[in-house]
Amino acid sequence: QVQLVESGGGLVQPGGSLRLSCAASGRSFNNNAMGWFRQAPEKLREFVAGMSRSGDSTDYADSVKGRFTISRDSAKNTVYLQMNSLKPDDTAVYYCAARTATTLGRRSSEYFFWGQGTQVTVSS
Repeated sequence: QVQLVESGGGLVQPGGSLRLSCAASGRSFNNNAMGWFRQAPEKLREFVAGMSRSGDSTDYADSVKGRFTISRDSAKNTVYLQMNSLKPDDTAVYYCAARTATTLGRRSSEYFFWGQGTQVTVSS
């Protein structure tokens, strides 16, 4: 079992930056590939970024490529999402997710463990 707790969300102006953190507890954190997803009001949950278990592979949604960066600190059992050049369309609840696999996934159904989410609002 893996427990995930996100933090770092908030209100930011367009063009600003935020760094989301996902603290993991429980066994076998380092056996998991990790992902970030988001869900805006009245929209489906969508893939944002993913990282393989080793950290060697990453993947991003086209809408965030070049602006967002996923990283992990295994010593701290934490995954991060650095978000730069934020746009109003990035407004959503952001979720951290883990799956017991070596490779990252882009579908929410591939992830077994989820955090409670953190709200990100981009507005002037």
